[in-house]
Amino acid sequence: MGRGKLRIYLGAAPGVGKTYAMLSEAHRRIERGTDCVVGFVEHHNRPRTEVMLHGLELVERREIEYRGSTFTEMDVDAILARRPAVALVDELAHTNVPGSRNAKRWQDVEELLQAGIDVVSTVNIQHLESLGDVVETITGVRQRETVPDEVARRADQIELVDMSPQALRRRMAHGNVYKPDKVDAALSNYFRPGNLTALRELALLWVADRVDEYLQEYRGEHNIRSTWQARERIVVGLTGGPEGRTLIRRAARLAEKGAGGEVLAVYIAASDGLTSASPKELAVQRTLVEDLGGTFHHVIGDNISDALLEFARGCNATQIVLGVSRRRSWQYAFSPGVSATVARESGPDLDVHIVTHDEAAKGRGLPVARGTRLGRSRIIWGWLAGIVGPALLTVLLSQLVPELGLANDMLLFLTCTVAAALLGGLLPALASAAFGSLLLNYYFTPPLHEFTISDPKNIVAIAIFVGVAVSVASVVDLAARRTHQAARLRAESEILSFLASSVLRGENSLDALLERLRETFAMQSVVLLERTSEVAPWTTAASVGTYPVTRPEDADVDLPMGENLALALTGRVLPAEDRRVLGAFAAQAAVVLDRQRLVDEAEKSRELAEANRIRTALLAAVSHDLRTPLAGIKASVSSLRSDDVEWSEEDKAELLEGIEDGADRLAALIGNLLDMSRLNTGTVVPLMRETDLDEVVPMALGGVPEDSVELDIPETLPMIAVDRGLLERAVANIVENAVKYSPDGQPVLVSASALRDRVELRVVDRGPGVPDEAKERIFEPFQRHGDAPRGAGVGLGLAVARGFTEAIGGTLTAEDTPGGGLTMVITLPMAGGSPPVSAELPTSAVT
Repeated sequence: MGRGKLRIYLGAAPGVGKTYAMLSEAHRRIERGTDCVVGFVEHHNRPRTEVMLHGLELVERREIEYRGSTFTEMDVDAILARRPAVALVDELAHTNVPGSRNAKRWQDVEELLQAGIDVVSTVNIQHLESLGDVVETITGVRQRETVPDEVARRADQIELVDMSPQALRRRMAHGNVYKPDKVDAALSNYFRPGNLTALRELALLWVADRVDEYLQEYRGEHNIRSTWQARERIVVGLTGGPEGRTLIRRAARLAEKGAGGEVLAVYIAASDGLTSASPKELAVQRTLVEDLGGTFHHVIGDNISDALLEFARGCNATQIVLGVSRRRSWQYAFSPGVSATVARESGPDLDVHIVTHDEAAKGRGLPVARGTRLGRSRIIWGWLAGIVGPALLTVLLSQLVPELGLANDMLLFLTCTVAAALLGGLLPALASAAFGSLLLNYYFTPPLHEFTISDPKNIVAIAIFVGVAVSVASVVDLAARRTHQAARLRAESEILSFLASSVLRGENSLDALLERLRETFAMQSVVLLERTSEVAPWTTAASVGTYPVTRPEDADVDLPMGENLALALTGRVLPAEDRRVLGAFAAQAAVVLDRQRLVDEAEKSRELAEANRIRTALLAAVSHDLRTPLAGIKASVSSLRSDDVEWSEEDKAELLEGIEDGADRLAALIGNLLDMSRLNTGTVVPLMRETDLDEVVPMALGGVPEDSVELDIPETLPMIAVDRGLLERAVANIVENAVKYSPDGQPVLVSASALRDRVELRVVDRGPGVPDEAKERIFEPFQRHGDAPRGAGVGLGLAVARGFTEAIGGTLTAEDTPGGGLTMVITLPMAGGSPPVSAELPTSAVT
């Protein structure tokens, strides 16, 4: 059972007529014989909408008790039990009453689609998740009920229900939308002309972007090669703070302004794993990014700015979106901040957007963690505090406060030792303790200016000082190392959790896994190598990054995975502590590689099964469809040769005509079989030449009656680059098929037109038509739709036509004929020297 199809009527504001349009579509489908029911429609006491419900079957709603009141919601179980072909479900973004089957109505719709039920629904542009912030800015109203953009983008059809702001305001003034007592307030607030104009622009832009996505998908499916604008990749830098949601929605809107825009949200964690981010907030932001159609990345790096720029350049990003820092003003004295650094170092190839938000300059919610993997600057400061600090302290105490006392002097020197431990670790602290004890002995312990001690109590005091200093330094260093280990384990657990979740989700992309590995360890390239035996050369199974190696010994890091598989990384040498996580990535890569090969083997098995099906169908065709004309020819010849009957001239002519018809039918069947064999073996070699369409099409009509086809081929069409013989055979098969199914007295229309860099030839019939689910199946070999008579052929005509059309660089698709019937559309490329033809764009924005 296949998945149902979703059609959405999208409006810019309430009252534009989405529900009315949906109900009109339901009446049209019922007139065509479609089983259609109303799952949930809210008419809001609008008379015209309420009238449209007459004649439609309504599924009873489910009553739910909540806080002492009774509410009604759509009864999903009742619709599933009724199993209609189409269900009408109004208000896709609606939040269900607590206690319902699902929290959101779009989740109810998803269940119906999974059950194979087509759904027609409605939603306003302000209810899309990515537009929540901008709609609030325009109207001042925050939409509480939203639907993820990805749900709307997955719809099979999206139709924009458009209306000018002036027309909508007139409709409201006439009382067609709200009750009279609410009209004035609505017109003065939400339904102001400026608000409606901005919302209408948002809706038009969103639908236009959806059209661009559909065109890209169509061009990819039909292998149309021509210049297309560069894809926008927008990287969002996240800190785990509450401003992340605003940044993600802003990036999503930027991506929607260009065709094929992609959002990549990245969280840069310090290499020691310490972070001030909220895990719960990061999880929410990950879900939001995925709902908006983007991807979430977790990258480890010592320097946040450098790691962010490296990630952006590595994924060929065009824009970076960052938020204004949450640090307070005084904190800028220590560093300019990530946003300023990224903007300064991004260069001319990256645009950086600094987005303001409500949390700017309010300080971080959690204390900023300090890294324990010490850099060069911290070690230098540690040695300065441990050596220079005691020296300066000695000068200060001996010159200004010489009578402070040995105990107080020791405490001050101990402070320098603790500072050295905090900044530089164990070694600077131990050096500070030793150096400080010598200074205490020489300058502050009698006899002064000698490395001797006369009072035994002072010896004990110096010993205690050294012991305490060493102990404090050891404890501080141990705590730092333990914190570092705990942070690394946390980072490793997050990575291992990602690998485990990718296994559960069944992800099979080896390149994506290797790219995640490269991002995690900040490597230049990652290569998965394999060989058939220990003496065989290595071959590349998959690789990402620049300058991949071809042998494990040439890599900076290589990890054997059995005898014949190895993972090779270049860029830097990884520490031994990273090997465990690297081993987990390697094991997952091996599993994904095996899974991909199993999928390939399954695909080969499917192809073999398809070939076996074709052979079986061929045997059936030979046993019946080829034998039928042979039997007719045999019977006619036997009758003519019979001496028992004296045939008149008219009888002889009729028998000879039957022989000729049978021979022609047999020749056509064998020709199609031979053509299908040539297509399957790849031996069709087109001879491409420039020609006029009006010279080819008439030659293809020799096999049909003269009055059965009406031609409309303008002589002003530009020339096309095709193989005339293959195009003629393709058109002949299509026209013969159209004539076969056209009713008597309804000629087939063959027309042509030019559109930009291509020419379209349309073969229009008024026959019974073909359902949407069968439009692709009719192009498969040995397929005959409907009640076609057995003697009508073996079902190869359209398969051969599509094969020949694609061989000459064109496409062949089937569409519904307005008013009933089927239209075959052949799209052909213009010749190289032909001028482009301008085309008027349609005024309706419907996908």
